[in-house]
Amino acid sequence: MRTDCGCGCGGDATSTSAFVRPRFFAGQLLTEDDLSLLVEYTTAKRRLHNRSLYGPGVICGLGVSCDPCGGGTVAVHPGHALDCAGNDIVVPCTERVDVPALVRERRISGLGVDCGDNCDNDDDDGGRRYGLYVRYQESSVEPVAPYATEEPCPSPGCVPSRIQEGFRFVIGCDDFEDHRHNPGTRLLASLGDLARADRARIRDRRLGMYVDPLLVASLGTGRTFRFDAADARRYATAFAWLRANAGGEGPPPPPTAREMTEHVRALAAAIARFDTYDPAGREQLVKDYPDLATAREARGVLGTACERLKGADLEAAWPDPLRRTIAHAVVTETAARVVPEGGDPDAPLEVRMLAQGTPLGHALRVEFRADIGLIREWLLGRLDQAADLADCALRTEVAAIDVPPLLPPPPPDSTEKATVAEVQQIAEAAAALSTAVSRFLTDAACATLNPPCGDSADTDVLLAHLELDGCDVVRVCSATREQVLPGGSAYGEWLPKLYRLRELAERVCCEPLPAYQKPTLPSEGPVARPYAEGLLGDWPRTGDLEEMLSLLLTPAPGETPPKALHEQVYTTPSEVTDSMQELARLRTQVSDLTAALEGLRTQMSSAQTQVTHLAEQLPERLGPRLADLEGTPDEGADQTPDEAAGQTGAQADEPAKPPAKRARSPRTRKSGETP
Repeated sequence: MRTDCGCGCGGDATSTSAFVRPRFFAGQLLTEDDLSLLVEYTTAKRRLHNRSLYGPGVICGLGVSCDPCGGGTVAVHPGHALDCAGNDIVVPCTERVDVPALVRERRISGLGVDCGDNCDNDDDDGGRRYGLYVRYQESSVEPVAPYATEEPCPSPGCVPSRIQEGFRFVIGCDDFEDHRHNPGTRLLASLGDLARADRARIRDRRLGMYVDPLLVASLGTGRTFRFDAADARRYATAFAWLRANAGGEGPPPPPTAREMTEHVRALAAAIARFDTYDPAGREQLVKDYPDLATAREARGVLGTACERLKGADLEAAWPDPLRRTIAHAVVTETAARVVPEGGDPDAPLEVRMLAQGTPLGHALRVEFRADIGLIREWLLGRLDQAADLADCALRTEVAAIDVPPLLPPPPPDSTEKATVAEVQQIAEAAAALSTAVSRFLTDAACATLNPPCGDSADTDVLLAHLELDGCDVVRVCSATREQVLPGGSAYGEWLPKLYRLRELAERVCCEPLPAYQKPTLPSEGPVARPYAEGLLGDWPRTGDLEEMLSLLLTPAPGETPPKALHEQVYTTPSEVTDSMQELARLRTQVSDLTAALEGLRTQMSSAQTQVTHLAEQLPERLGPRLADLEGTPDEGADQTPDEAAGQTGAQADEPAKPPAKRARSPRTRKSGETP
């Protein structure tokens, strides 16, 4: 039996790393090593079964009660317990335990360290509290004198021939190590800080509601978005409410502002779909849906509502900053793209985002960039610390996602238009990260169904909590100690939820990896797109995976809560934050300069082509005139090819002469200038 694995801190592990049993055969010379190996093998196997199948705790009996004579003595009744190393602890008869003596023994062994004051000077009205533990111990007994052997160094004197298994009682601090395993603890170890995980998940949820609309709008900037009966009903309902409530003086109160924003979004989406049609299509829509004849009046009502909402207290109306930015985009984009007569034909992408009920403002695009970076950073951090990752390719795929650079905060009420390339980059990065988050959460939730093996160096078994007043025991509590359960006390927390978790795992775990399916547009005709219901409302977490996470993280009645992972959070200094924002602004300027440089290069290439074309025509049209201006006659104009060749050969034999200088024309002197 090997126990050389250790715990990484200089001590031996309580679990065995390998088992070796002896093999006997005829004619074998048996020694004490062979027989000892057999005993060690059977003992280690029994301890392994106890530790893994049952876990530490009290099996039966071992009740602790006050001594009939009072004082500082308690009675421990017969019983059976297992420690975390798998040792059997059997108390065959009632034992009287002197608690003050154990306290003094603990104080001495701890070099003066104690949980409280000594019993002779107790100023605590609540008394001192200790834990009474039972500890497994072995002692060598029944020594015998060994026979003489041929060994050069025989054992002197008598040697113990038996190992007696026993126990002893000890006193410790009242806080004890809980060996029970809550599956939520392992999930929290994968997720890390729960607040940071929720921050990343809620941003992923918001991005997920925009992915399809972003891709459809970028692919169909020139396409018509279908207006159907559902849009007509939404138009009529929102228009009627706004016509009755949009007017008034001053900003609306928060409840009214929330309701008004929802109706503005619905009416703006219907009118934006109407604006994607050509004039003939709009005339046909008015015939099919007579309510659309009031579209001009509806634009005016939307303008009035947007003016009132601009003065509303958005922080009170939308406490959540994520929804607040969407509500702000509803107001600014509606006022810029829908309220003007005829809409905004110069912003086809923003109009089609409004048509789907998902407004895309400048501030929202800046936040989307920051959200994508935050989610990717959180995912990479958790994947780097994941000890039991089963999705092997996830880390590489997340690192390869093209994240758009950060941008500085835009000015208030900015209506800067987005480019198709920018929208597609945001949509593709958000889609890839949303799939990666789902894969990571699935992997983390499914890993909790594999219970870990317990390994603890603390082999004491808690029997009871004791409260002392002076040197007298005044209260004994055994209700919260660990009990051995079928399947092990460590897994008792699983019993209320195990079957439901297994049922969900069959549908979630070991399934093909989820992949994002891009929406496709029809080759012709209007594009059918649903309206984004509940964009500003609650975003419920539904599905089998969310139910698994809720079961694992929500304690059942009487269940110990999962242990959160305490991580050190590093706060970025303000100087670094300002530098990052300045770097983002510089990146934006570099991008603009690069685009301008590409434009100049295109213009220079076009100009160079024109110059080359003119140079080819220059000898034919301006050759004689250029020779006259230079002051030399065009002698080669009347020569035959043979004469020109002969003259060229003669000039080749003569040394080269510098070109003749052009005579300058005299300059007219100005008045008062001396010659």
